[in-house]
Amino acid sequence: MTRNGPTLVLILTIAAFTTGALAQVEPTDPTVKARMELMKDIRAQMGTLGGMAQGKMAFDADAAAEARRALAEDASEIPAAFEQRATDPATEAAPAIWEDFADFTAKAKLLEDAATKLGTGSLDDLKAGIGEIGQACSGCHKLYRIEN
Repeated sequence: MTRNGPTLVLILTIAAFTTGALAQVEPTDPTVKARMELMKDIRAQMGTLGGMAQGKMAFDADAAAEARRALAEDASEIPAAFEQRATDPATEAAPAIWEDFADFTAKAKLLEDAATKLGTGSLDDLKAGIGEIGQACSGCHKLYRIEN
């Protein structure tokens, strides 16, 4: 991957999260609603980390550390949130999740691990690790997310 590859992955991931990534239709199924809230929280943490990495907001080591902690915690909750195969017109969860739940949970673990090890002590540390998080997000979304 080129030197700009991780940055491009990050930009594309943030764009996916911030440009209508979650359906405009409100979910009625409580399980789907809870999953979507979890993904919204992940989007918020990525917005903080990505904004700092891209220079769109000032780097704040404490805020970055808190976003990293929340992201890792949220990622650890993904398997349980998707365990029940609930459907709703608002869902963006692809049926493939439950066809290969082991792979889906492995991809969630990649996100959790990438978030856990993300350095937040300096802007350089953040920039060095944010691409791995973006790759974990996009790797899962390519297979397991339906664009509504």
